[in-house]
Amino acid sequence: MTPKKQVPKYKIEAVNEFADLIKNKKTILIASIKNIPGSQFQEISKKLRGKAIIKVPKKNLINRAIESSDKGGVKKLGSKIDESFAILFSDLDSYELAGELLRNTSPAKAKSGQEAPEDIEIESGPTELVPGPAISELGALGIQIQIEKGKIHIKQSKIIAKKGEKISQGAANLMSKLDVKPFKIGFIPICALDTQENKYYENINIDSEKAVTDLKEAHSKALPFAVAIGYATEDTIKFLLAKAVAHEKALEKFAEANAPIEEGTNKKETQNSGDEQSKQKIPDESLTTNENPEPQSREANSQSDKSDEGEKN
Repeated sequence: MTPKKQVPKYKIEAVNEFADLIKNKKTILIASIKNIPGSQFQEISKKLRGKAIIKVPKKNLINRAIESSDKGGVKKLGSKIDESFAILFSDLDSYELAGELLRNTSPAKAKSGQEAPEDIEIESGPTELVPGPAISELGALGIQIQIEKGKIHIKQSKIIAKKGEKISQGAANLMSKLDVKPFKIGFIPICALDTQENKYYENINIDSEKAVTDLKEAHSKALPFAVAIGYATEDTIKFLLAKAVAHEKALEKFAEANAPIEEGTNKKETQNSGDEQSKQKIPDESLTTNENPEPQSREANSQSDKSDEGEKN
């Protein structure tokens, strides 16, 4: 019978240490440390001193500590542990700790064969590249150019590597010439667990600067939207009142322009005006007869004279 292989003491101590940290620390965070230089790793570790305990354990040791834990959420962390990872234990909130890590990242150039972290786009606009071999390099990637003032000008933005795709040598060379740095070197948060609330978080790789920009943009759109839907608050009430006054004036003008004519008043006015016009146009017969009596009597006299002369003859 073969004797059991004795587990080294340092491994037992390491597993016990991890189990104790899992039990007592508020936050457990898994971070990728892929491609991070040793010097930058040490620099970040110094900045986090007092805020987090950083461990880069062997995978089997941390998995043993996770399996021995009675915290259900911890098991989810085990599935996210891969090569080139660090595990951080802290009393900070999960997002606060992730923010500390992201503030200590630095941009890095792309290398051929690396997977694009996001869609990598070469934006339109002027460059410092002069005509020469760069023209054929840009053309090979489908980028349209023109020459302006002796420099290459990119006419239209172009995505040269989509998220998850391998970066080609030509794309890596072009990004190097244009000083495009699509990667971030540092501790990149992958997932975290709040052991007190037993809450598991993913996608905690939040760009705080972009988040602030997005919030400002959303705030700038919120006021006109609230006014448009008639949502009354301390900030919108003056705009809503001004809008109501403008609508009132518009309705008054519309009502005046389209007001119906009252039938009774219209008929009376029409009859009165018609009577006045008829009085002006049609003279009174009695007045006409009385005013001109002489011509009628003269005509009568002349006719009687003629009849007398006829009798004489």
